[in-house]
Amino acid sequence: FRNIYAQHLHYLGHEQAQFDHYEKGWCKNPSDPACPESNARGKHFQGKGEKENHQLYQDAVPVTFLKKLVEQVGILHQVGIRTVLIHGGGPQSTELAKALGIDTKFIEGRRVTDSDSLSVATMILNGQVNTRILATCRDLQIPAVGISGVDAGLIRAHKRPPVKDKDGGSVDYGFVGDIDSVEADILRKQLDNGLMPVVSPLSCDESGNILNINADTVAAAIAAELDAEKLILVTGASGILEDVNDPGSLISYIDRKHLQELKEKGILADGMLPKAAAIDSAIQNGVQRVHVISYKLPDSILLEVFTTEGTGTLVVNDINALTPEEQGEET
Repeated sequence: FRNIYAQHLHYLGHEQAQFDHYEKGWCKNPSDPACPESNARGKHFQGKGEKENHQLYQDAVPVTFLKKLVEQVGILHQVGIRTVLIHGGGPQSTELAKALGIDTKFIEGRRVTDSDSLSVATMILNGQVNTRILATCRDLQIPAVGISGVDAGLIRAHKRPPVKDKDGGSVDYGFVGDIDSVEADILRKQLDNGLMPVVSPLSCDESGNILNINADTVAAAIAAELDAEKLILVTGASGILEDVNDPGSLISYIDRKHLQELKEKGILADGMLPKAAAIDSAIQNGVQRVHVISYKLPDSILLEVFTTEGTGTLVVNDINALTPEEQGEET
């Protein structure tokens, strides 16, 4: 793993000699010459104490990108950053459902889960995706352990009742859960023993009925309960865009207020809507910083964690809380 780590540092433009420095943890003083050179984040949207835990939500990542992504997660673990990986599996569920002749329905970016769709989600999330990630971790000698929201009551939830849509109609999401609580000590015990939890977002109610929960929602809830320093959402998009048709419109940093404005203007749509809700919930419940990055960009996780420049979108409660370096100001 040390060789893989050195290769990533070389890509980032840092020297092998920095390995031992990184292995001790964070670069606490950006002026330290042993820390990587950092540049300011770019475009922002205006009207974008150290803790031990990082929550990393991995969207459905194609196999071709999975190993490179997990290598980066392994580096965070290697340098002592306590990391929990929460994964989704939407595209794989949709693909299997199509092969089985099961219709897939989404409302405002959220999946409707009937009994057949629930069986598909269980097979994909707890079976294919979780196991594939664990196998990749084993190949990279990362001590990962798979767990779902069902295990030991990690995520306690209830079936979502019918809700009103934007037109005033009633929407029944089926076997979809709303989170009541997260038993964070279950994850802390794993972290305390040097393990990296890999979490599937399935849960169940008190009667044992399995429920499908949006993985962004699960990641936000776990991050808040673990008092995480960062929540990193890894997805196919480069970050939050002002224009979904223009990759160059990436917003480098934004706050909750202006994120809500993007939603009200209709700029956020489809799968970005539950992500925006999860971001807002995480920050409201104490997570200081949420990052939205792409798995398609090389070393995107490492760049987002170890530099102020980053690669995607940084979301905070208040832009004024960002450092001058992060805002691109002269100091």
